[in-house]
Amino acid sequence: MGAYYDEIEIEDMTWDEVKGVYHYPCPCGDRFEISRKQLTDYEDIATCPSCSLIIRVIYDPLDFEDEPPDDAEEEEGSEEDEEETESDEDDHHFEDALDKLTLNEEPKPALVAVSA
Repeated sequence: MGAYYDEIEIEDMTWDEVKGVYHYPCPCGDRFEISRKQLTDYEDIATCPSCSLIIRVIYDPLDFEDEPPDDAEEEEGSEEDEEETESDEDDHHFEDALDKLTLNEEPKPALVAVSA
């Protein structure tokens, strides 16, 4: 993608502890924002929540390689994550067919097709 408003080095951005994002002033008056999680996931596009401008963040991904998850994101998304985890467990739950196998006392006759 080549339609960046600008390319900004991470050192020129400011870390916002409250929102948990790096930010940089946007010409519209708002701020471009990018989270540590995005940087950890090798995403380098910071967006402005008020307009359509984007910037490319120049940074070293190795600086964020061992980044622990942000506490603020964990607290906000903890209920959603639990619900997603439960639904994911349901989707990936496998049952052993032998555990539910029941044998009838009377065997059913088997049908065999024989060609003449």
